[in-house]
Amino acid sequence: MSIVTGIILVVVGFLAGLLGGLIGTGGCSVMLPIIHFWMGFPAPIAVGTTLFAVIFTAISGAWGHLVRRNVDTRASLWLGGAGILGVLLGSWLFTLVAPHVKLLGLILGVVFLWPAIRMVWEGIQGFRGKGPAKKEGNAIPGAAWGMALFGFVVGITTGIAGLGGGYALVPGMIYLFGAPVYITMGTSLAVMVPLALVGGLIKLVQGYVNLMAGLLLAAGTIVGAQVGARIIKRFKPSTLKLIFGLYFLYVSLKFITSYFGIHIW
Repeated sequence: MSIVTGIILVVVGFLAGLLGGLIGTGGCSVMLPIIHFWMGFPAPIAVGTTLFAVIFTAISGAWGHLVRRNVDTRASLWLGGAGILGVLLGSWLFTLVAPHVKLLGLILGVVFLWPAIRMVWEGIQGFRGKGPAKKEGNAIPGAAWGMALFGFVVGITTGIAGLGGGYALVPGMIYLFGAPVYITMGTSLAVMVPLALVGGLIKLVQGYVNLMAGLLLAAGTIVGAQVGARIIKRFKPSTLKLIFGLYFLYVSLKFITSYFGIHIW
């Protein structure tokens, strides 16, 4: 690996961490398409490498929220515990689709549609002054079985698509369980720790992780997440969500059209 490639990976990781610190995602949605489409990493390796990198981001971010008491431990245990089972199933399914690169790309494209639509919608609503209502409290309401089921589904997609889960956990906890926003961010990162840890290490053992690239991405995300947390109040969330939502929509369409032999720039 050249020095230039290494620097690019650190920068990509930094940008992913910065986004995660600003809007509460793990950064996979930024790292994966960049290293796949523009840096030439095969789709299976891109999936495994980005999920491995998110291990470090999630641990750093979750610890920061934990010491500030922004984590619901009950919800984290149910979501994360069931999520691990989902990751195990998803990782097994991943081995079935990994040899079929085009099919894996189609799955990634479909999965990317959710964060894209979510961010575009919330960005537009924010400009119209109709964002989600703020909720107070330090706990996430809801039945344990509901959290376990939701965590299991998120875990499956994590194992297959290599996305840390924040793209689904954050809106899911807010809209399905009525969670307070600041508790949601911390709990989401806490849940992502076991999901990324199990999923990332499984993919490392399976041989789907470029270890050096993963560590360089991780170094960038750790720093970027801290910067994002510090400057979050300087940006209007709706603007960021709209910009990145449109970017994710483009990435989703790029994955999906590639499956059908149509290549967009």
